[in-house]
Amino acid sequence: MRCLKTFIQFLKYYPKHFSTQTRLQDAGPMTCLLKTRSVIRFKGPDTIKFLQGLVTNDVRRLGDLEPASENSATPNIPAVTVPPLYAALLTPQGRFLYDFFLYRPPRPDEKLNRAGTGPGPKPGELEIYADVDWSVLDEVLMTLKKYRLRSKVDIENMAEEFSCWQRFGGKTAEKSSYPEELDTNSVGWGGTVDPSGVSASRGDNSGWHWEKDPRLDCLGDRSIFPSNTTPPLVEADEETVEENFILWRLEKGVAEGPTEIPKGEAVPLEYNLAGLNAISFDKGCYVGQELIARTHHRGVIRKRLIPLRFLDDCGQEMEQQVAPGSEVNDMTSGKKVGTVTSALGSRGLGLLRLEEAFKGTGTLTIKGREDIRVESIRPEWWPAEWFLDHQVSEAA
Repeated sequence: MRCLKTFIQFLKYYPKHFSTQTRLQDAGPMTCLLKTRSVIRFKGPDTIKFLQGLVTNDVRRLGDLEPASENSATPNIPAVTVPPLYAALLTPQGRFLYDFFLYRPPRPDEKLNRAGTGPGPKPGELEIYADVDWSVLDEVLMTLKKYRLRSKVDIENMAEEFSCWQRFGGKTAEKSSYPEELDTNSVGWGGTVDPSGVSASRGDNSGWHWEKDPRLDCLGDRSIFPSNTTPPLVEADEETVEENFILWRLEKGVAEGPTEIPKGEAVPLEYNLAGLNAISFDKGCYVGQELIARTHHRGVIRKRLIPLRFLDDCGQEMEQQVAPGSEVNDMTSGKKVGTVTSALGSRGLGLLRLEEAFKGTGTLTIKGREDIRVESIRPEWWPAEWFLDHQVSEAA
């Protein structure tokens, strides 16, 4: 364990030197600042209505207040919580543009302001914060303002004020009875702040707290925090570089952002956004909804995003040998099976045809690099009906 901690510290200071052969799940909880993500804010009485007509998920849920966990051991728990949402904005043709993690701060009468000294915004000033890809931040703001028209909603760049963080690895996806590992929806706030309660509940004294990643439990916790503060539990965890979380995602088969989900090209269902809780099929109309609904009800997805591992002829992992855009071929038939969309170390993601991706014959290889074998991995979180899709297409 001491050697493993030393390795993680090495990664912290030398972000380009990591090894996919090290099992990150054995390293215990890790926390990283997501430098590839940024924050914008929606504020105004039409915020929910505006977002509801744009994105793929049912944003009305951000207005539904749920009772807090009954198992919390701290008195400084809000009476209600609002779980975050994962959603996407599409082109009118139903192709992926941007993804969003949407957060609603606690109710104004139950949280302190960012200085921790008094109540937050007035009840009529509804706020929604969005975690978006930093590389297209200006483009996202421009697109959203184009759709705003006469809606009473302000859209602001909050990149300087807030930062995005992820907590993953170890047992972050599991419930625990220990005070320091209480449910992520527990947070210390209110008229008085109990520092021990705040620490136990994984929240800070201005109301921001860790939330379960809305996509999958195995991805751990995610949240935004004021940039001038250190998120809770960072000192207890190992703070590491973002590349390790990217590797964690790739191993689970989860893409993120318009770099990994090609902007203007990707079909959301092929990139598994429905299985990542990003799409509501009963919310009504939104931009690009027609193609999504038609593809979903047709019921057959012949290509999907699949986690990959790159090996040599001896079964050893090959580091940094495959680039995104590489073609995956079946060596026996000579046919193209799909394309590598992301790669890091010896791991990657590929959009592959299901009929050929899981044959188990070990014949997948990279075009032009026949010395690299490609192993496709079926994620544990995939729904059972996705397996049936493969069985039906194989039988046909």
